[in-house]
Amino acid sequence: MYLLEVAYTDNISRLSRLTAILLKLQTRAYVQVAELAEQFEVSTRTIYRDLRALEASGVPLYAIEGKGYSLVDGYHIPPVMFTEAEANALVFGEKMIAKTKDSSLIEAFASAADKIRAVLEEGQKEKLALLAKRTIIGKNWQNVQTSTFLSEIQQALTAFRLIRLAYLKEGAGKPSDRLVEPFAIYHNQEENWVLIAWCRLRKDFRNFRLDRIETLLVLDETFSPHQMTMEAYVEIQRKKHLGKAVT
Repeated sequence: MYLLEVAYTDNISRLSRLTAILLKLQTRAYVQVAELAEQFEVSTRTIYRDLRALEASGVPLYAIEGKGYSLVDGYHIPPVMFTEAEANALVFGEKMIAKTKDSSLIEAFASAADKIRAVLEEGQKEKLALLAKRTIIGKNWQNVQTSTFLSEIQQALTAFRLIRLAYLKEGAGKPSDRLVEPFAIYHNQEENWVLIAWCRLRKDFRNFRLDRIETLLVLDETFSPHQMTMEAYVEIQRKKHLGKAVT
C-alpha cells in the first residue's frame, strides 16, 4: 500500500511540474533546462525527460542553441484554471491599474482582465465581484487621468522604434520638439508615469513625464537597442542623486 501511495504522489508531482513547465513555455520566449531543474529541485536529466514527454503528448518544442527550449510559433495552450489566490490577485491588480493616470493602460488592462474572467468558474466570478466591491486602493482618489500615451510608448519601447514628441517642461512657455529612443518606464512618487529615453537633442538620457507630453508620434524608423542594462541605469541615477551607491 505504501509503494502505491508513493507512486501516486510521484505521478501527481510530475503532472504539476509538467503543467508548470507548459505555463513557462507559453509565457516566455524560451526556458532553460538548468533553471527549471533548480526551480523544481530535480536533475537536468529529469527535465529533459519531462520535455520529451511533452513532445510525445503533441506539444511542438524546438531547441534554441545556447539558450533552451521554446514553443513553435502559433501554438497556443488551452486556457488554464486559476486558483482562488491567483484570481484575487487579479482584482488587486485591476484596482491598482485603475488608479493610475494613463487611460490607455487602464483600458488595456480592463480588456485583459475580462478575457481572464471569461475562463473562470461561476463561483470564482461571484467571489471576485464581492472582493472588488470590498477593495479600496487609496491613491488618486479623484480618478484623474492625465495622459493617453502609455500603451503606444510600451509598444515603441519593445519594438525599438523612435518617438517624436512635443514636450512642455515645467515653467516653459511653449513645448519643444524631441526625437527620443524609449528605454524604460516608471511610476514616480507623484503617481505620474515617466518615460526614460535617450534624447537625440540633448545626447543623453532624459525623463519625460507623460502628463507634459502634448503630442506623441511613434515613427516607423527603428534604433539600435541600448547596451546599458536597467540595473546599470538605476545605479548611475542613485550615485548622481545620492552621491553614493545604494545596496
